[in-house]
Amino acid sequence: MKSIVIHAAKDLRIEDRSVEEPGPGQVLLRLAAGGICGSDLHYYNHGGFGTVRLKEPMILGHEVSGLIEKIGSGVSGLEPGQLVAVSPSRPCYSCRYCREGMHNQCLNMRFYGSAMPFPHIQGAFREMLVADAPQCVPADGLSAGEAAMAEPLAVCLHATRRAGEMLGKRVLVTGCGPIGLLSILSARRAGAAEIVAVDLADFTLSMALQAGADKAINTRTDPEGLAPYLADKGTFDILYECSGAAAALAQGIAATRPRGTIVQLGLGGAEMALPMSTVTAKELSINGSFRFHPEFAVGVGLMRKKLIDVKPLITHTVAFDEALSGFELANDRSRAMKVQIAFA
Repeated sequence: MKSIVIHAAKDLRIEDRSVEEPGPGQVLLRLAAGGICGSDLHYYNHGGFGTVRLKEPMILGHEVSGLIEKIGSGVSGLEPGQLVAVSPSRPCYSCRYCREGMHNQCLNMRFYGSAMPFPHIQGAFREMLVADAPQCVPADGLSAGEAAMAEPLAVCLHATRRAGEMLGKRVLVTGCGPIGLLSILSARRAGAAEIVAVDLADFTLSMALQAGADKAINTRTDPEGLAPYLADKGTFDILYECSGAAAALAQGIAATRPRGTIVQLGLGGAEMALPMSTVTAKELSINGSFRFHPEFAVGVGLMRKKLIDVKPLITHTVAFDEALSGFELANDRSRAMKVQIAFA
């Protein structure tokens, strides 16, 4: 079978790999769609991020959906030919954090397409994929592309849980890539009263408005755009920081009101300095938000019930054999939001 393999920065290849057979409790999937994520781009552009570096060839991809080809023994509730969203989160369920219900912090996590451990955890961008049955959430009524959006949506649903009470709150979102836009959709679904989006590109900000933001500010062309929100120690109750940029975090903290909550989703690679005197004086709460686990099935359910619409975020779909052009397209924030690869 063909697989999309990263060897080093800018060295992406389509290679043949062997097809596995599903064991007990597993299913064999024929991949349908896969989304190119920011972490995939970090591996493609830089060979990793922060201290995480490629040490061996690795199949990329963790935002995928597929059609069930074959079912292993002991599997129930799934049928051949069924479309499923595939969660890349594979905790061990036995370490101290799994026992405490923090599966996203699993000490033995096998998250698809991750160079954090070595040997690396191979990803899901391959024609055929064996997955554990609990990873597969039925996506009846969704397109393959929508089902593949379950993973980034789960990231933002987890962040919304980390943000706490949302009903009636004023929200600032910095960084309007797919995670920023899905945070807007999640915050609105959770009851946010006002959402202001900040980015450096007009295209992404126009998409943020389509996703439901009340106002969009381009701080590249309007450096003082957030100034009205700085009065009286700040305005916003909740900040979703989705860019991983120190400047965006500093601007967001300045615009957050006393005892507000900062949720940090963006991972830019470099460590960010915090204005701790401001954080202390305004008694701000800073919550990191990393991956997800139970939120994956919740996100699929919200999409199936038409309560969250991710279709407008999928701006481009490329054929499997055109994967390299898809990665280059995903790098272009002037015209691409979510680029997906069609495997079938």
